[in-house]
Amino acid sequence: MSSTARRSTAPLIAVSVVVVLLVAVIGGELFVRQQIKSCLAGQLESELGSQVEVGLGLKPVLLSLVDKKVSSVTVDSDDARFGPAEGMVVHAEARDLNLTQTADSGGTIGSSSADISWSTDGITRTLQSQGIGAIVSGVTSDASAGTLDFAVGALANLTVKPQVADGRVDFQTVDASILGLGIPTDLVDSVVGVLTDSLQAYPLDMAPTSLAVTDSGIELTLEGGQYTIPVTQQDQNQPTPEGCSLVA
Repeated sequence: MSSTARRSTAPLIAVSVVVVLLVAVIGGELFVRQQIKSCLAGQLESELGSQVEVGLGLKPVLLSLVDKKVSSVTVDSDDARFGPAEGMVVHAEARDLNLTQTADSGGTIGSSSADISWSTDGITRTLQSQGIGAIVSGVTSDASAGTLDFAVGALANLTVKPQVADGRVDFQTVDASILGLGIPTDLVDSVVGVLTDSLQAYPLDMAPTSLAVTDSGIELTLEGGQYTIPVTQQDQNQPTPEGCSLVA
């Protein structure tokens, strides 16, 4: 081969090598990204009580195999469960993750936040699952008053006002009457108890910071600080989440 021919083919070979390397890097990035997402989803699903969609930050995850750190993770669930609650829609973000695992930790999270929507339909489903749905025939919300209204049978009405106080959600009974007479205390306590239990325990040790009643239900904001991810319990019924071996 002449020197002229060699000079003409050299750039093509260099370009080909670069293309092959780029394809390998991109393919590896996509594979590892999916594996880490699967690992985090498996670890966080137990926190939310439902399947979740996990999104990773912009940092190339191939670097995470080296330093075990992920800048941010978003978590979305359309049917999360906190305590007895059903039908909660959650969008959460965890920041500054360190995926280094130890005997006592599955990693750490620097901070977190979440926006929760709990519709009147989800509240109704929750009451029904707790055996109160046969008594409470419907739930509506009043955004202007900041209250939830429960139709008890055909004649009675229970109105409660949710609010955040001292890092927790409380429900104040505004009205509980049937034709001007009081609703039995046990029934009021049962409804308020289910609502309270549904909004007391949150994932990643987050706590409520604000709450608003909307025309469709409740909107709740949570904030959390340093959190240690629990070690995944390994047994025959709970295999190690897919992909976790890459960051172990």
